[in-house]
Amino acid sequence: MQQTVRIAPSILSADFANLGEELRAIDAAGADYIHIDVMDGHFVPNLTIGPGVVAALRPHSELPFDVHLMISPVDDYIPAFAEAGADIITVHVEAGPHPHRSLQLIKSLGKRAGLSFNPGTPIGGVEHLLADLDLVLVMSVNPGFGGQSFIEGQLAKVRQLRQMIDATGRQIDLQIDGGINPGNAAGAVAAGADVLVAGTAGFAGGPENYAANIAALRHAA
Repeated sequence: MQQTVRIAPSILSADFANLGEELRAIDAAGADYIHIDVMDGHFVPNLTIGPGVVAALRPHSELPFDVHLMISPVDDYIPAFAEAGADIITVHVEAGPHPHRSLQLIKSLGKRAGLSFNPGTPIGGVEHLLADLDLVLVMSVNPGFGGQSFIEGQLAKVRQLRQMIDATGRQIDLQIDGGINPGNAAGAVAAGADVLVAGTAGFAGGPENYAANIAALRHAA
């Protein structure tokens, strides 16, 4: 059974010169999670932030920090992000040979564990990891940059995962990230997603528009 749809604005689209203020504004606008994209310039072709920035942002919001690690190798960095204040830590199935080990490490640190799939990655085998998962993330763009167009074909992957998750009887977030906007939010939710990551659509127009942006996504979903 799907949970209530939650909106997770991605700070990748925020004003990096004013991140603390941006975080407070998007929190006040009605966000459910704060999605934090961490990129290493190796696993994905971009560099963003490290655990020091996450720790600096932590006092600015009490919302769950949903930290998406697009880095490889990943295990050595998980403890630092946990200590910095992450509530959910998501790793990529493609980031190393032992995703189960990564998930166990996250759980051992008292954090919620997520697993992400790039657009070209099949989901075969995930059923053997669902017992250790709190979140599954489907990338609906190729990770690395904000502002990309939604890949419609990823909805089939969402539908498959919805069936797998429902079969467990557990409450596991099914998140979709990439190109989400009010025009495609309903389709993503209909396919089974219950957490929508919104970068450009969440932060468009500046702080005075954040509440309207989130409301539009929620209404569409």
